[in-house]
Parts: sequence; C-alpha cells; structure tokens
Amino acid sequence: MSVHPWRASLAAVPLAAVTAVAGAPAASAKPEIEVSGGLTQPVFSYTDAIREHVRVQSPLDSDGDGKKDLVRVDIIRPKESGSGLKVPVIMHQSPYFDNPGVGFQLDHKKYDANGNLTKFPLFYDNYFVPRGYAFVSVDMVGTRLSEGCPTGGGPSDVLGGKAVIDWLNGRAPAYDDNGDPVKATWTTGRTGMIGHSYEGALAIGVAGTGVAGLETIVPLAAPSSWYDMWRANGTLTDFKGGQAWLAKRVDADPPEKCAAVHQRMTAGSDDATGDYNAYWDELDYRDGPISSARNVRASVFPVVGMHDRNVMGNQFSQWWTALPRRVERKVWVTQYGHLDPFWARRDAWVDTLHKWFDHELMGVANDIMRRPRADVQLGPDRWITQADWPAPTRTVTLRPRQDGSLLRGPSKGAGSFLDTKQAELAMAENPATANPNRLAYLTPPLKEAVRLSGTPTVSLKVKLDKPAANLGVLLVDYGTDTRIHGVDPAQGQGLKLIDGHDCVGEGTADDDGCYLRAGDNTITSGFQVVSRGIIDAQNRRSLSRPAPLAPGRPYQITWKMLPQDYEFKAGHRLGLVLTGTNADLDQAVLGEGETATGARVTVDLAGTSIALPLVVSG
Repeated sequence: MSVHPWRASLAAVPLAAVTAVAGAPAASAKPEIEVSGGLTQPVFSYTDAIREHVRVQSPLDSDGDGKKDLVRVDIIRPKESGSGLKVPVIMHQSPYFDNPGVGFQLDHKKYDANGNLTKFPLFYDNYFVPRGYAFVSVDMVGTRLSEGCPTGGGPSDVLGGKAVIDWLNGRAPAYDDNGDPVKATWTTGRTGMIGHSYEGALAIGVAGTGVAGLETIVPLAAPSSWYDMWRANGTLTDFKGGQAWLAKRVDADPPEKCAAVHQRMTAGSDDATGDYNAYWDELDYRDGPISSARNVRASVFPVVGMHDRNVMGNQFSQWWTALPRRVERKVWVTQYGHLDPFWARRDAWVDTLHKWFDHELMGVANDIMRRPRADVQLGPDRWITQADWPAPTRTVTLRPRQDGSLLRGPSKGAGSFLDTKQAELAMAENPATANPNRLAYLTPPLKEAVRLSGTPTVSLKVKLDKPAANLGVLLVDYGTDTRIHGVDPAQGQGLKLIDGHDCVGEGTADDDGCYLRAGDNTITSGFQVVSRGIIDAQNRRSLSRPAPLAPGRPYQITWKMLPQDYEFKAGHRLGLVLTGTNADLDQAVLGEGETATGARVTVDLAGTSIALPLVVSG
C-alpha cells in the first residue's frame, strides 16, 4: 500500500512492542521485539515457541456435504505472545502438504501426540519466529487435514485462505479439536502471505479479494489466471483434463469424495475448444468476479522466471500492469525456470525478504523502499537493479524479407509453412536451412549489445487453406554464449545442486531449517529462444467466440508474445521464426495435448512484423 497511517501511531499500538537498539539488547525479564540496523533480531526461543492448531470456518461448502468447510491452520509463535506480546503473521497456504510435498526438497509436516506440528515445511518458521513473528501454515481446502475439495484455484481455494485472514483479525470463527471457539488474541492481525506456484496463486487470489489485514504478499512463480496456466490464446498449452488432474493430485482423500467436483471442472474447462468461458473467468485473479487486481490493497513482492514453461511470464506481467498505482511493490525478474529464489540467490533473498516483512508487517524503518524497485538477472551471476520493470524502452519494428533477413523498413514477398507440431529446437536450429514447417529470418550481426525489456508484439498477414491453424512465433538469440540452462525441468529449472547446505534460522531435532545448496546450471549453446507466442487463428478477435477463417482469404492477426528481459550481445543476431504448433508448450507426457491442424499458412511479408521494446541506452 502507498499509505500506512498505522506507522504514524505505532507507539500507541500495543499489538507489537518494537524496540530499536543500537547495540546488543539489554537484559530483560520479558523480551520484546528488538530492532538493530533496520532488522528485527532473533531474541525469542524457537524451541520454546507455542505450537497449536485450529480449524477456521470457510464461507463455502466445496464438497457439498451440507457443512461449510473447516480449514486446518497450524501455528507457531513466540511463547511471549501467550502473555501479552502481540505479533504479526507470516502465512503459507499450500495444497502440497500431502502430494507432492513442499519446496525443492519436498518437505512434509510432522505432528506430535497432540496433533501439533513438530516439523513446519520450509524455513520461514525457523527464521522468523525467533524475530517476533507468528508463522501460520494453512492446509488448502480439500488437502491434508482441511475439509472440502480442491478446485484448481477456484473460489473455495481462495476464500478458504481469506477466512484465515479474517479469523486473524477477529472476523471469522475457528474451533479447537473439542469444537470450542478459539480467537487469535495473540496477533496484531497484520499478515503477509508467501508461496510458490499454486501457493503463490492463492496469495494473489486472496489479495484480490481486498481483505483487510493482509498487508503484503510474496508470490513466487505464481499464476494470476488459471486459463493462462493451461491455454494460450485459444491453444491448449498443457494436457487435456489438467484442471481435474491437478485437483486429484493434491487431494489424498478417496477419489469418490470429490468425483462430482472433478466432473464439473472437466466440463467447465472445455478442453475441446481451448476457449475462455465463465468457468475460467471465475479463476481469473486479474479481473475476475471473486478476485481482481483492482481490489488489491496489500503491497506485493513477486518473483518471476522468464524461462518458466509452467507459469509463464505473462502471468506476472499482466497482473503487475493491472495493479492500482497506489500498491507498493518490488520485483525480482530472473532468467530461471519455475523456481523459488531461496534456491537461486539464497543470501540475498533471505536478507531482502527479512527487510520486506519487517517493513511491511512490523513498520521497521529500513532501506527496503529506498532500494531500486526491480532486481533483474541478465545472465549467470549477472544481476542489475533498476527503478521499475520494465525498463524505459522504445519500440523498434522489424520486418522479414524474402532473402531471409530481418530489418527495419518496408518489405515484400511471401513464404509458407505447414502447421505441424514441433519442438522448439527443431523450429529454431539451422535458420538458413529450408524447412517446410517454418520460416526463419535473421538480422545482421549486432554492432552493440541490445536489451529487450517488456512484451514483444507480433503481427502476421496470412492466408490458410483450412478454416483453422495454430500460428506460432519464436524470437531467438543466435550466437554462441554461456547461458542459464533454465528451459528444461529435467535440468533443474536453471539450477544444480552443489556441495554443502545452509541452516537458516534456529532449529530442533525434527525441524532443523537446513537445506542443500544450489548454483546456476549453465550451458554453452549456439542459440536460445528468448520469447515465444502462439495463437489459434480462430481466436484472433476473441478468446470466447472463435471465428473460423475463410480459406484463401487474407487476415491480419496480431497478438502479444511472452514478456522477457534479455540482453542480445554484440555480434549476435536476432531471429524471427514463424511456425505452427509448439510441442514445448504442451506437457502431453501427462495426457493428450494440442494437435496441429496440418494447414498450409501463406505469409504476406509486407504485412508481417515484430515490435520489440528495446531499452533506451544512456
């Protein structure tokens, strides 16, 4: 948020005693939250922390059993919060506590004889509880010990998380194991949500409800539209039945419990057409009926991997652009795949996250908001900072020519290819070699480095010999270089494990807070696909209302590619590849995916172009 009136009256708020100290804290019979050097200090015992659990009542009955779902909430907080100290909350809501586990090492929860956690997945509890935070681990509706059915990011998933925020602020009921009401009297109510992938989507979704008390979110590689998780402009970029598959995967209950929910999800997702409909609209957190970017009041600190094939970069960029200007924000833009930055840049990440939560949840005066808003990775071990994302740019429009060049200025001529399903390697390699399934065009070698920052736009003037075709386009960097190997999930999303481990925060025998180390996984290659885009030509005007093309008639089709922040080095060449169905965007190994139409696509080069947002130098 841009305005924090509570900070001006912090001394009058008894919810969290914050004491700034210049040196070592003085001895005290009753520790208070202590701050030194703009950071909260670890003065509370992790071993002695209070561990408890409650069930918060959701507003929905997702499994149709006639009762509103109860959401399991596991809590760890400083023992002093049981005797008057009020603390803020870091909340991690996840569907993954059963399957497949949480984080890179697939952590799972462990319980004692009373049903309280002895092992909280990830490091947030180990690090932040000693510094005066409560950590709340929430089993998403329909998973682990929560009631209901998971709905692939649907209303019950989101509103279950919102109910926990409401309970922390005295607006929703919760119960202990005996069914007795429980109130969160130990908290300030100020809450920050954090999570990776589906978990991050829940944070975005809850923030989009505008719920009071949610002060900040940190979504990592997170979807903001579930349509865009499985679709791209009318094409199927994941396997058929994916929504129901995901719901089944995270749910350890007997299959029959949520069978009716799965059937509704399969029918609603309409895999046969790939079109947008009311089902997908309800799962849109940018401008949907349940959650919308315009309703966000919390500050935001997203992290995005621009080579993420699972949650692609437009999930971040479109939501980021739609946020109200009043929303305080920070971002990390990386060249990795689908990763939590704890594994990619650990020391810097923990330091930055610590300052962020201290500032947003504790009101600590530190330099986090005076730092540049965006950290951007341009290559292995190469990071820069800038005032915002994207960087200031100018649009440069390039056009393909009959001789295979890609230049500014007018063009003429034509080319054609067949809509076949190909891997990107086959599409992009050997651009000077004729290939009936693609057209490739290259700029001359660059005289100096050029940086792309933002979202390219492509426009094709085409004729088809059938009523439909999938139109694909690749922007390629041709030139030998050492790059982050972040495209293939089998290659670690851009990382590899290295020797050693780090113990982050304090620990116990069951929960040591120790994690393996990772470093950049690099590859020396002759080219790299920088950005991509695909569209079902029938959806050129509308994602909801397809319009078949008249064979032989020319059509101008314009759409946005995926965003990127990338530097093309001097001597390299930019390549534009025009092609059909992209096999790399289709995880068909898990089921039937998109099929190519076999249509012949004839391209009028005079009406074809790519518009690139290039960074203004100096």
